[in-house]
Amino acid sequence: MKVTLERNHLLKSLSHVHRVVERRNTYPILANVLFKASDDTVELRATDLDIEVTESVPAMVGTSGTTTVPAHTLYEIVRKLSDGAEVRLETDGAEQMTLTSGRSRFNLQCLSPDSFPDLKSGNFGHEFSMPASALRELIERTQFAISNEETRYYLNGIYFHTVDISNQGTVLRAVATDGHRMARAEIDAPAGSAGMPGIIVPKKTVGEVQKLLDGADGDVAVEVSDTKIRFKVGPVVLLSKLIEGTFPDYDRVTPKNNDKQMNVDRAAFATAVDRVSTIASERGGKAVKLSAKDGLLELSVTNPDHGTASEELAVEFETDGFEIGFNARYLLDIVGQIRSDSAVFMFNDAGSPTLVREEGEAKALYVLMPMRV
Repeated sequence: MKVTLERNHLLKSLSHVHRVVERRNTYPILANVLFKASDDTVELRATDLDIEVTESVPAMVGTSGTTTVPAHTLYEIVRKLSDGAEVRLETDGAEQMTLTSGRSRFNLQCLSPDSFPDLKSGNFGHEFSMPASALRELIERTQFAISNEETRYYLNGIYFHTVDISNQGTVLRAVATDGHRMARAEIDAPAGSAGMPGIIVPKKTVGEVQKLLDGADGDVAVEVSDTKIRFKVGPVVLLSKLIEGTFPDYDRVTPKNNDKQMNVDRAAFATAVDRVSTIASERGGKAVKLSAKDGLLELSVTNPDHGTASEELAVEFETDGFEIGFNARYLLDIVGQIRSDSAVFMFNDAGSPTLVREEGEAKALYVLMPMRV
């Protein structure tokens, strides 16, 4: 194999594919990126057996060929080359690749591409396209609530599915929960997505897709089967396995009878929670208490080791003498997703889940479990 590439093109592609490669691998081949040179392109591919990322880069191909080289090492080398430099890659046999750029020269050990795994895609029953901005919003509004608890593996991702709503049509909905808070966001269902199976996209895949969407314009092509999902973002193709399991009935825990509504300035509320939680104890769950009386909301924290903190805010709340406690970090995560100037809290009682949403007809809502304080 003998190819010449522009450093910036190669670096951009490597930055996409090398991220899925784990630093520690049981199988040495999984630490490598596959190079396949033919015609006027070089195809790069990396996988961790659950996710596979492929991208083609324009190149001057002198001699076609295929090999694999250490992904993170190659990325660091190319990253440190001069901006706009020309990079020449050449293999002599199957054991070594020589990289030259200007006066720099590196020899990298290769592994045979014959043992490089192929994450078979299978047949996709549903194919549709959606704006990159819409997919990015679904992910951003729900990702923070994904559970990290391995025993409940079916919560370790975002649940995507379509829902038929009367007077509104079909929506594509994303839901994530860790048992303490739930995030739900939706958009009008893209053409072709109706009837797709409910799927749980793993957290790592969600993170990789989010990075690919950063700054992306245009549409994203999505293909879905019962076991895999494939995203095409520009020249990048990401194929991933789905989480097998049944996502819980989130509608059952979504409050239906919360009739105590509080409107509060979102920015002022977030700042106040952040301030008073400075002294909150991690051991006590970073608990902050909300107490409403006479149009004022008092936020307070008591830490036996460090003292107390309190702050008052003006709110629109018809209920007096209402008290409830929350984990401050969870509260800030949710309020951070609110786009309107005011955050709307819907309460039932101090022991029931609270509903949080934006003003007006919101495309997202959040559920937060209270704490005893």
